[in-house]
Amino acid sequence: MDATVATTPASNARVMQGRRRRWLLIVAVAVLVVALVATAYWWLYASNYEQTDDSYVTGDLVNVSSQVSGTVVSIAADETDFVEEGQELIRLDDTDAQIALHEAEEQLAKAVRQVHTVFTSRDELGAVLAQRRADLDRAQSDLDRRKSLGDSGAVSAEEISHARQAVDAAQQGLIAAEKNLAGGSALLGQTGVADNPDVQAAATAVERAWLTLRRSSIHAPVSGYIAKRSAQLGQRTTSGNSLIAIVPLERLRVEANFKEVQLNHMRIGQPVSIVADLYGGRVEFRGTVAGLGLGTGAAFALLPAQNATGNWIKVVQRVPVRIALDPQQLASHPLRIGLSTRASVDVRNDSGRQLAQAPRKEPVLSTTIYEIDKSEVTALIARIVADNAPSGTTKARSGMQPAGTAPPAARSARHRQHPAAREPS
Repeated sequence: MDATVATTPASNARVMQGRRRRWLLIVAVAVLVVALVATAYWWLYASNYEQTDDSYVTGDLVNVSSQVSGTVVSIAADETDFVEEGQELIRLDDTDAQIALHEAEEQLAKAVRQVHTVFTSRDELGAVLAQRRADLDRAQSDLDRRKSLGDSGAVSAEEISHARQAVDAAQQGLIAAEKNLAGGSALLGQTGVADNPDVQAAATAVERAWLTLRRSSIHAPVSGYIAKRSAQLGQRTTSGNSLIAIVPLERLRVEANFKEVQLNHMRIGQPVSIVADLYGGRVEFRGTVAGLGLGTGAAFALLPAQNATGNWIKVVQRVPVRIALDPQQLASHPLRIGLSTRASVDVRNDSGRQLAQAPRKEPVLSTTIYEIDKSEVTALIARIVADNAPSGTTKARSGMQPAGTAPPAARSARHRQHPAAREPS
């Protein structure tokens, strides 16, 4: 009995020690297994992906502004509404624009009539030039006849002197007529009424006023949803004021901010899986890396970091990475600008490039709503010109001489002088 009692404490100590060793062995094996599993997970999976939850949905915010000044009289769409490209959104009061167009039309008609008057004056100057040339020819003939009779004594020297003076006067009258015609030709150039500079300037004013009237109606440049409307009925707006913001949902993308140590194997075109907090894990968006930012967020901050100070602590920087999303998934599961997401980039294939090597071949966004068909205003200008100018004068006259020059006949008459006319009287 005493022997049994004496050996019990030793036996219990050996049993406890055995149990402790066994548990330590179990714990060691469990830690080893966990380490092996974690290593295998990192080696086979985690090392091939770069993940971040510092990512958000971004997109294009198309601000629609007015090209002219005016008062808002109609608003055709409100926030959350879907609008199509070319749809009218806002209409401005066009009363002033209509008045300006009427004034421009009147100025065009006035310019056409004034230019036609100048054409008529030039034709009159041409007739005067022909008359002066005929006067010179007649005076030269009288001088030649009197000189031939003066040799026989039938005509006195005084009559011959008077004839020479008549020739000189006719020559001066011809020169004055040539200069007057040259001045009229310089004013008109080689144009007709329609393509005269004064008429063209007035026509440009009509076109400008017509465009101002057309631009009183503001249209959507892209299709999308209205995210913000700042325009109010009766508001007085000026050119350039933002009135409505449109978000095209098919242009939404994700901007994921990765740590600088995660960019080593990241390349353009790598596949990305995106999970948005809006839908949770039940929807996984497919995307591709569209580009890597050329600066960290701190570099473009309003107040950049001053690292050249004495109190400096190294902070891991983050670089924005643009991720393009699948348009079909966006159509079935629309996102919103600013939503939080989690991005995971598959970096196993790092044979691509981190920066684009060629410029884009097509524009990122484009619209045709500002390309206005001007056939209406062109027809309006042609009608005003035709109504205020006689037929046959609206086109350029091919026989007109360049400005500042006289017709060939006038130039030849200027130098054509009879030998007797150059003799001293």
